[in-house]
Amino acid sequence: MGREVRGGLVTFFTMAYIVVLNPLIIATVKDVDGQFIGDGLVPNVPLVAAGTAFVAGLLSILMGVIGRVPFAMAAGLGLNAFVTYGIASQMSWESAMGLVFLEGVIIALLVLTGFRTAVFNAIPPQLKTAISVGIGLFIALIGFVDAGFVRRVAAGPPLELGIGGNLASWPIFVFVVGLLLIALLVARQVKGAILIGIVSTAVLAIIVEAVTKVGAATVPGKEPNPAGWQLVVPGLPEKIFGFENPLVLFREFDPFGAFGSVSVILALLLVFTLLITDFFDTMGTMVGVGRQAELIKEDGTLPRTREILLVDSVGAAVGGAGSVSSNTTYIESAAGVGEGARTGLASVVTGVLFLLAIFVSPLVAVVPYEAAAPALVVVGFLMMTAIREIDFTDYEIAIPAFLTIVLMPFSYSIANGIGAGFITFVLIKLVMGKAREVHALMWTVAALFVVYFALGPIKLLLGL
Repeated sequence: MGREVRGGLVTFFTMAYIVVLNPLIIATVKDVDGQFIGDGLVPNVPLVAAGTAFVAGLLSILMGVIGRVPFAMAAGLGLNAFVTYGIASQMSWESAMGLVFLEGVIIALLVLTGFRTAVFNAIPPQLKTAISVGIGLFIALIGFVDAGFVRRVAAGPPLELGIGGNLASWPIFVFVVGLLLIALLVARQVKGAILIGIVSTAVLAIIVEAVTKVGAATVPGKEPNPAGWQLVVPGLPEKIFGFENPLVLFREFDPFGAFGSVSVILALLLVFTLLITDFFDTMGTMVGVGRQAELIKEDGTLPRTREILLVDSVGAAVGGAGSVSSNTTYIESAAGVGEGARTGLASVVTGVLFLLAIFVSPLVAVVPYEAAAPALVVVGFLMMTAIREIDFTDYEIAIPAFLTIVLMPFSYSIANGIGAGFITFVLIKLVMGKAREVHALMWTVAALFVVYFALGPIKLLLGL
């Protein structure tokens, strides 16, 4: 019981940033009509934050009760940016969220017909391992980037260490201390190592900010501050309680409005893009976190796959209906698994904390990226250890596995890595004269990924 509660706490703290980040992405951008979410003329960030926490809490509890696994859910990063900049720029927010809702309904139907579960079971075991390893590298990179330890640069190499190649800021110092602390605690097999590390690092961050007053990395209307905190400036909150009613957002979606705003073909392509990304991001997360939790069987299957996928599909629909974007299973759940979580109780704990965050959002905002990110890096290492199960002497599986692993962090997308691995796998088998060894569903999915990667040229060809 204690292990599950600790795991749920850790997962929440590694995911809590979404309550702050999701509204900053979707609530601050106007739709094609010049309005913000909620038909407002000004952004309503607190309302969207409350909606984000409410939907994440509801779905995480649902995953724990029905799926019975330690997989928490929240608004999907990447998907929310696509909805904001790729869809809402062409239609109203109500219509954009309506497309998200439709995508969730379609995926739910694919689960109920058994198609999504069958695809999951058709993936070769070593490719599933590669997905897990790739996700490990991916979340480690997310941890490094979120903390500012690794950064994008305008010119030169794509990424660099710290600021101009130097670890010259107090937030990075806090991250490094947190990373070393969690690594040492995990190496000594201390119970609650990750949770202890996050809380201790958050306290250190508050002290450092109180003394140094470095402030935020970005402030509207001011020059960027590279040495500042990446998202949340740690400090004692001015108040603990606050409340916005998230239910009002459920009146703000229109399932069929998009078909009156853009062409039917374009609307269908937008739904297809959402569907493919959501479909395989979740599948990759299930494999990676499930393997880390030792829930994957020897034959590569995961118990209660249908129930897990159904709840995840409902998450996309509910996220659209609640105007907070598609909700999906979070790879940060691996942090809770690293703390020992193995059952749905951990997800219920995470979900309850998200619901409480609606009322104590000022308290949630205390934990900065730099305090939670070290947990992701350490969990990335733990997931990486599964690479020993891949036979790299067999090029027929090693090359697809390699592409799956490296393209997830290199392209910053789980779906891209899975797609590259699947296409390469079936192509190699075809050239080697072993096409019969490939499951029919793998051929189908590989073909869908070819379409997915070719969406840009397809839109140009159709003049969209």
